[in-house]
Amino acid sequence: MDIVILGEALGIAAVLVVVLAIVVIAVRRSALTRSGAIDVCWRRELTPDGRGWILGQGRFRDNEFLMYRSFSPWPGVAGRLQRESLKLGDRRPPVGTEPDLLPVDSVIMRCTDGGEQMELALSEEALTGLRSWLESLPPATRSVRLFHRGVRKN
Repeated sequence: MDIVILGEALGIAAVLVVVLAIVVIAVRRSALTRSGAIDVCWRRELTPDGRGWILGQGRFRDNEFLMYRSFSPWPGVAGRLQRESLKLGDRRPPVGTEPDLLPVDSVIMRCTDGGEQMELALSEEALTGLRSWLESLPPATRSVRLFHRGVRKN
């Protein structure tokens, strides 16, 4: 009889933990979306079979593009892309199993971030926003940085 009660208590506790995790993830996603986050998927390992995609949201903050995992109760940032070191490359449509994994109408951009290759999958509108954010870096930033290193730009 005591084993049955213990089993029921453990079952109820497991269900409560799962429900709590779902609520935390939903609240976190809602908070990110309300603060202007966009849906983005990324992968750093460029395997030809299309595996390794991480689903998440991204937010622009000053000179960083912060990426958060969708299905993680951890509130921290999963990845950061620096505006000065991020370079957009070729774009491609999803292939193989990628249309099943990625959001509908995603465009995949091959990028380099500080010399490391990666891919971002996002909507056409989010890609336009990313390009605008990258282009909005003031042109004086590079010349000021060179001046502080002791190199004068004429």
